[in-house]
Amino acid sequence: MVSIHLHAKESKIDLETFAQTYFEKMVATQAPDATKEDLESYLGLLTDDIGHTHLPWQTDGSRTPDGKDAMRKGMTFYLGAHTEYNAELIDVFVFNESAIAIRYRNHAKGIHPESKQEIEYRQTMMEVLEMEHGKVAVIRKYHE
Repeated sequence: MVSIHLHAKESKIDLETFAQTYFEKMVATQAPDATKEDLESYLGLLTDDIGHTHLPWQTDGSRTPDGKDAMRKGMTFYLGAHTEYNAELIDVFVFNESAIAIRYRNHAKGIHPESKQEIEYRQTMMEVLEMEHGKVAVIRKYHE
């Protein structure tokens, strides 16, 4: 019993630090010069069966065995689409060992990879990250 208890304490992660790392790696995937390595570094923070909502576009946040593969496919489609991107972390909230919420502002310009139309947006976002075994198991994105 004692060794199990000690092992559990050793495996706890600092969620405040994790939030900072998550934000930095996520921002790197949106940069004009983002690479597949940046994408894989970000995806390494997620469970394989990640669930993801990004309202109003992605409304089903169900966890599925191919969740990470689906995110990889979607993010690869948009990789490098921005000609400008910047983001500023506003707040980090930690909820015991189960969740993190991050609020940030971002601004992006670019060319949509399918329509070839110019895009530009400026928004404040909140992402709620539900944690499991030191990785993000569910991402819920909200716009202000």
